[in-house]
Amino acid sequence: MNRPITLILVLLLLFGLTDCRKPSAGRKASAGKPNIIFILTDDLGYGDLGILFQNERAAAHLPFHRTPHLDQMAREGIRLTRHYVPAPVCAPSRASLMLGRHQGHANVRNNQFDKALADEPTLASVLKEAGYATGLVGKWGLQGTEGKTPETWEAYPTKRGFDYFLGYVRHVDGHNHYPAHKAAMRPPMELYEDHTEISRKLKGVYTTDLFTAAAKRWITDQHQARPEQPFFLYLAYDTPHAGLQVASSPYPAGGGLKGGVQWKGEAGRFVNTVTDTIDTYLHPDYAARNWPDHQKRFASMVRRIDDAVGDLMLLLRDLNIDDNTLVVFTSDNGPHRESYGYGEYEPSFFDSYGAMDGIKRDVWEGGIRVPTLVRWPGGIPAGRESDTPGGFHDWLPTFARLAGIPAPATTDGVSLLPTLTGRGTQPPGTVYIEYQVNGQTPEYEEFEPSHRRQAHGEMQVIYLDGYKGIRTDIQSADDNFRIYDTRTDPKERNDLAGTGAAFTALQKRMKQRVLQVRRPDADAPRPYDRTPIPALETASASASAGLRYRVFEVGTPWTPAVEALTQPPVKTGVSPGVDLGVRTRDHDIVIEYGGLIDVPETGEYTFTLQTDRGAVLRLHDACVLHTGKNYAPGSAVSGRVLLAKGRHPIRLVYARGSSGMPGLRLEWSGPGFSARALPPDRLVPAP
Repeated sequence: MNRPITLILVLLLLFGLTDCRKPSAGRKASAGKPNIIFILTDDLGYGDLGILFQNERAAAHLPFHRTPHLDQMAREGIRLTRHYVPAPVCAPSRASLMLGRHQGHANVRNNQFDKALADEPTLASVLKEAGYATGLVGKWGLQGTEGKTPETWEAYPTKRGFDYFLGYVRHVDGHNHYPAHKAAMRPPMELYEDHTEISRKLKGVYTTDLFTAAAKRWITDQHQARPEQPFFLYLAYDTPHAGLQVASSPYPAGGGLKGGVQWKGEAGRFVNTVTDTIDTYLHPDYAARNWPDHQKRFASMVRRIDDAVGDLMLLLRDLNIDDNTLVVFTSDNGPHRESYGYGEYEPSFFDSYGAMDGIKRDVWEGGIRVPTLVRWPGGIPAGRESDTPGGFHDWLPTFARLAGIPAPATTDGVSLLPTLTGRGTQPPGTVYIEYQVNGQTPEYEEFEPSHRRQAHGEMQVIYLDGYKGIRTDIQSADDNFRIYDTRTDPKERNDLAGTGAAFTALQKRMKQRVLQVRRPDADAPRPYDRTPIPALETASASASAGLRYRVFEVGTPWTPAVEALTQPPVKTGVSPGVDLGVRTRDHDIVIEYGGLIDVPETGEYTFTLQTDRGAVLRLHDACVLHTGKNYAPGSAVSGRVLLAKGRHPIRLVYARGSSGMPGLRLEWSGPGFSARALPPDRLVPAP
């Protein structure tokens, strides 16, 4: 079959997804679903890829390094040139990726390294529910601070949806790339395969090679044993982050099944690149350069990742699964400036931030915009790029859509498939970032004077109407945003705030919007946590009262994002309130209630929910409460929220399965009144 026909068939499958009836049905129906590989690097800057910036430096006769395989990957797929991390450091970025929630809702924020990832649907568990085999190779760092073994860590990878795990568990372990050896500023580190600690077998093993070999072995074994089952691999390299350790030998010739790095599995010779020495190999393109040794090391580390990606791409061709495998390549934040004992390393030598300002821990573009390539020969036309803003929390709904299963209603993302495939209309997404850290933006001469030495503190970014709002060292909710058009001004030179009536109005809406998309977290307090969520300034008048509802006859494994359902509603109308009397049957059903709630006065309100299975309540886009994975049917869950007087969008999604009796009750209490059902005369069935 030729490629055009293959592309048409894949797209027909993609946009004609089968109904998702029950969890068990999802596990059985796997035909036509693409394999998915998500490659995440550690602290690789946007400008560290040849095709994104380094090739320009080469043309200008400046120090540069090459990424030929990644450049080829970019030419064979699509470049997302304004793709953002949820925070400019690894732990919150990885948590948001796994949960499909931005930093206004994820449970890991700021520098909460090793905090346990919430026990909610993850990228892995969602795809596993859809029939995928799931594997994680590389760095985790979300296991929980209590415990010291796979059995006692609360959020070990195999407890968050992964069938297979090989890699580093703790965040700090990923700073040493030779787990069996002492590094300049790090001791040997523990490394696990499934539940077994194996570092004693890894003499001479470099993690980039180990993770690549493990990924190749797992993909090969999975495909050969169960070729009909799609797989999801999360390949999380711990490089090129410091320490600046390099491999011990050249990358083996060839690649794929017979060449490249190969898994041996023997103690002392675990992969085929082990030699008698470690940390010595500088790529010949850089070894003779008149550069500092630490810059040669960094360039060699990036080239090793590039070789690994080329090796993996050849493996997919050797296994004849290239056309049906979607591969994402990206990074967890902007470039770092650490070396851990290998010299005074600075990312300014190669301008790893590209034509932007900012590095890791900054919310300038260089700290949050990451290199993002997506390749899928059977579904993504080659040679394209998109500058539509998007973020890590969009991958969960994207992959769920590919897998034919609805994303959870708790996700903050949207499916990126229209952008990736060039088919359909891309729904608008939310790019929202919040992060707190001490320090300041480096004083690099390439950076704008107004950006240098900018204090960090509490930081926040919101995209609205295509413009980026950014504020740093926030003291209150009233602090102004700087406003930039990053499509034409990626260096953020021209602050548009206050330059006209339109931007004055946008400033006000940005301040409102950042309060309407997030919820406070007691472990990461912000100076705007006690500011009431603003009401709508204008709201449609309505002669009727109540909430609009839509009823879907579908069984889902969790409370779904209604827009992710492929079936039309079987019943619609207006209900006086949250009333299960609108249901069309007692099992396998989803009901969405929506409209406006008229808040009588500014103050704190408590919403309390009881149900038989699953429900998610949002005001604006802030998730006020939800019944999670471990919810006990019939128990009460509550959420407190500060609301300004006026009308607020409200949406409740209810999902029930096939057991027990239907039950749903939503109450609120507030200033001057105790808990009661939502009064119909304060509900407006807005469109």
